[in-house]
Amino acid sequence: MKIAALIPAYNEELTIGSIVLLCREYVDEVIVVDDGSSDKTAEIAKAAGAKVIRHDINLGKGAALKTGFRVADADIIVTLDGDGQHDPSEIPKLIKPIIDGEADIVNGSRYLSGSDKNTPFYRRVGQKILDKATNISTRLEITDTQSGFRAFSKDSIPYFRFKENGFAIESEMLSDAAESNLKIVEVEIGVTYDVEGSTKHPISHGASVLYRIVRDMEIRRPLYYFTFPGLIIVTIGAILTLIFLRDYIIGKSIHMGPTILAIMLTLFGTFFMFTGIILDSMKKMITHIQKR
Repeated sequence: MKIAALIPAYNEELTIGSIVLLCREYVDEVIVVDDGSSDKTAEIAKAAGAKVIRHDINLGKGAALKTGFRVADADIIVTLDGDGQHDPSEIPKLIKPIIDGEADIVNGSRYLSGSDKNTPFYRRVGQKILDKATNISTRLEITDTQSGFRAFSKDSIPYFRFKENGFAIESEMLSDAAESNLKIVEVEIGVTYDVEGSTKHPISHGASVLYRIVRDMEIRRPLYYFTFPGLIIVTIGAILTLIFLRDYIIGKSIHMGPTILAIMLTLFGTFFMFTGIILDSMKKMITHIQKR
């Protein structure tokens, strides 16, 4: 099998050369997509032996992966970051389940055996939130949904939409894989944090990804997006209504503000609940028609 390593890179001149050289020991081709870097990332990657494709401007990790997958001609494609967080010597571990016919996609996980003690606390808290949101959206049980160290069989590539241009691409690809019933296997990997050249700010990265995951639920999981929040709103409205009725029965002074709020919450919550139920029914109907 021909193996290719795909590395999206943005201003990674400090690390990209060594990453390319290390990858070349385990793959047949290294593809670096220079996503509009202003430094010498492209020149160093090319000098190290990589096939380099350049974006004139910075489009985002998702766009870089889309470009790389489009030009890659290999039976297995391994993606990893260019900032030195991932260890290329673990590539054989990632590609083995695909070679053995056990998986379409292999996800490198930092947390397969539990919490990684080397993970900074603030990163792990954010990671748990993103993992939970992604797993709710995809109905998977992935322990490290934001891992950029993955292996893909050639046959799995056409199933990905590549609509997300940014870091939310990791969650989007899992959603697409789940929708297409692709087999995903996880293997344990190590990771190096806070390396020089890392371009991801953890807070802005996490907030951006979470927003896109929740937005994706509107279409993929309308019951979670509309019905469950609607149920919570209706419950709050019902509690306020009961308080109003109690005060009315005992002859206590009635205030119109809480009463109007209770009515509005009940109406809005009911609307949200039925919107989710209707959209979920439509989604199931469309899926059923597509499968016929």
